Amino acid sequence: MAPTFVVVPQWQGSVSPRAMRLVDGAEMIRGDLPSSATAVVDVPVEAGDAIESGIHRLSTILLVRERQAAVLRGVSDWALTIGGDCGVSLASVEHAARQHPNDLALVWFDARPRLHTAESSPSGGFGGMVLRAISGEGRPELLLDAASTVPLDRIILAGARDMDDAEAEVIDRHHVPVLSANSLETPDALLAALREVGASRVYLHIGLDVLDPAALTGLADLVPFGLEVEALTRLITAVRGEFTLAGATIAGFAPATIDAGNDDMSSILRIIGAVTR
Repeated sequence: MAPTFVVVPQWQGSVSPRAMRLVDGAEMIRGDLPSSATAVVDVPVEAGDAIESGIHRLSTILLVRERQAAVLRGVSDWALTIGGDCGVSLASVEHAARQHPNDLALVWFDARPRLHTAESSPSGGFGGMVLRAISGEGRPELLLDAASTVPLDRIILAGARDMDDAEAEVIDRHHVPVLSANSLETPDALLAALREVGASRVYLHIGLDVLDPAALTGLADLVPFGLEVEALTRLITAVRGEFTLAGATIAGFAPATIDAGNDDMSSILRIIGAVTR
């Protein structure tokens, strides 16, 4: 079946100076989606409060998670979530994992591993903590229930190239596979890693900063030496050819202007096409 598109224009999980552009990016993508298959999650304009958690804007992040989960409960098959910041994957991975609790693997395409907790994060932004929460560690109010947690031994980091020491320690301790952009020029290493974890169903998180800034200008975070669009779509197609897709996220589109955003949209639509066709 075709996916339901769930648009979540959340910016509160990002600490980038470009964070507010994430709202514009989500809305721009929404304009090219079929309206009959698209649901929009209402995201407050206000920043929200940390509520003594060490996580910026946590109150709004929790509210959006609740609203997003309510929308996802109405999805009949699988959802392609459009962010917003990378934090929107929390509710979407939770939804997919509840449907497929025993055989779900997570491929995390992102320049950063997002494996901080509030205690280790140098920024306090939830966007840098979301994958750690998905794997079952962090603030209690952000964790998934036991049935929908995706453990680190079923997560593959694809294209990560900017990580802090605390994140590197987690990766080393749990032996999380990290596939460099160079190793992803062909799908072989990624498919082998998925076979190694025994996956049959896969969730794809696609933080657009996995791409090289020269390939897509409208990025909230600019991290050089990333993937080209063609390489990313080739990887997505290969994963879908061997494994069942349980859901996906595309996040991090932050166009500086309408014209610049329009220049990027052909690439983003190619990525959406690879995920959905």
